[in-house]
Amino acid sequence: MRLATYNILHGRCPADGVVDPDRFATAVAALDADVLGLQEVDGAQPRTRGIDFTAVAAEAMGSVAQLYAPALVGTPGGLWVPALESGAGRPTFGIALLSRYPVTRWEVRRLPWIGAGFPLRLPGPRPAGADSGRETRRGIMIREEPRLAIVAHLETPRGPRVVVNTHLTYLPGWGRRQLRRLRADLAEIDAPLALMGDLNMFGNQPAAITGYRSLAAHKTFPAGTPRVQLDHILVRGEWGDVTASRAVRLDVSDHRALVVDVADT
Repeated sequence: MRLATYNILHGRCPADGVVDPDRFATAVAALDADVLGLQEVDGAQPRTRGIDFTAVAAEAMGSVAQLYAPALVGTPGGLWVPALESGAGRPTFGIALLSRYPVTRWEVRRLPWIGAGFPLRLPGPRPAGADSGRETRRGIMIREEPRLAIVAHLETPRGPRVVVNTHLTYLPGWGRRQLRRLRADLAEIDAPLALMGDLNMFGNQPAAITGYRSLAAHKTFPAGTPRVQLDHILVRGEWGDVTASRAVRLDVSDHRALVVDVADT
């Protein structure tokens, strides 16, 4: 079984800024994944000409089951509201999970949301004239996106497997809170489980928080000269040994895709 997670930067190539569905399809086909988690996926967005990236990926990899789940309705970086339903026919932004194995059940789990406004402190000295007795610092207000996870219950030749795809916040502390909530929610599932996605955490942090086993340690961001690993694949329960893993640079996105091959158990 080949597992892959890929933050696609809404299908954009950082080198030239172009969004090309054929280029994206070529990138997905090159991964040759059996199960693929995508993050930063546009749905019916004017900025990407209404391209259905989930459908393009499904055809490119030959999936038999796929689900796109919007996190917000509207335009990222512009006007939007949290997506509380499918958002069909409207511009959306979210994540997708695709599988070459049949899916017997889908679930979408909403994760703790920091809310529309969050003051983020910036590094640097306090402004001139600031009262030395007050904690005054430079900062900006962040309108953080809602976050969610897709849970797929798969039927594979090895028996039932569960794969989860998510994209956690980068805001300090909140990503850990979201991952702890997701771990608690997934504890009720009694099956071998894989968790993948852009977790916005470094190194072994996700494994330490979840207690799951990390399948690969490769730097994935930025794509050109990666310095950190933000993208992870972790497992819980009986999975086969890892036979190969790599971070793949493709023509789309500022992330490298993380790919893991798992042997039959």
